[in-house]
Amino acid sequence: MGYEAALADYTTFDFTHEGRTFPVYRRGSGPAVIVMHEMPGLHPLVVQFADRVAAAGMTVFCPSLFGVPGKPAGKAYALTTALGVLCIRREFHVWRGDRSSPVVDWLKALSRQALAECGGKGVGAVGMCFTGGFALAMMTDPSVVAPVLSQPSLPIAGKRPKPSGQIGLSPAEIACVKSRLADEDLSVIGLRFKSDTLVPDARFETYRREFGDRFESIELEDADAKPAFIPPHSVLTLHLKEEGPTKAAEQRVIQFFRERTGA
Repeated sequence: MGYEAALADYTTFDFTHEGRTFPVYRRGSGPAVIVMHEMPGLHPLVVQFADRVAAAGMTVFCPSLFGVPGKPAGKAYALTTALGVLCIRREFHVWRGDRSSPVVDWLKALSRQALAECGGKGVGAVGMCFTGGFALAMMTDPSVVAPVLSQPSLPIAGKRPKPSGQIGLSPAEIACVKSRLADEDLSVIGLRFKSDTLVPDARFETYRREFGDRFESIELEDADAKPAFIPPHSVLTLHLKEEGPTKAAEQRVIQFFRERTGA
């Protein structure tokens, strides 16, 4: 059994927009939810989360933006992939917090296609870790109605420290999101472990300041995390327990998708 075994129940297609092409794995029926994987890639625990979304009556679209689809997460694999993305990939604004990454345009195009194919009230989107903030930036497209930000880790501070409250959106993008939240009675969910230095307190404070009670914050203690090869970070995957607060957070996210997309 190779790495493809984790995705055996999925169909796959290549999606191209404005010269960028990534493979996308699809499963389920009903309204669409785009599941964006964390570092180091579309590993089996991300797929397991997507399976649960599909089982709840939705169609999951899992783009593979970096890494090897289906390969289990591990410390060496994560480090190698991270170095490759940080040093080479131009689709991602890793250090800049004043605008969204170029790959967001590709994700919004995928969302529009998913809505056209699957119907419903709109598309759900969840980003994790490196992709965590992309779901919020995708909300500048009318197709996205249920953004979930799981441990949103960009921008990363480099040698010149950046304000840790930056959220990877331009002022115009923030204004667009705020307008949609108010005009369409929408909301955003954010998840993190309180100790997670990759997701600083100030980042969640920015979400609360900008979006007020439209931002639903789920913040967890280290004791809530399942042990893994890294400290508490990956709320919906590596550190998800099958009972307790992390499981409740997962179930809240799935219910949020159902409510907003009309599943």
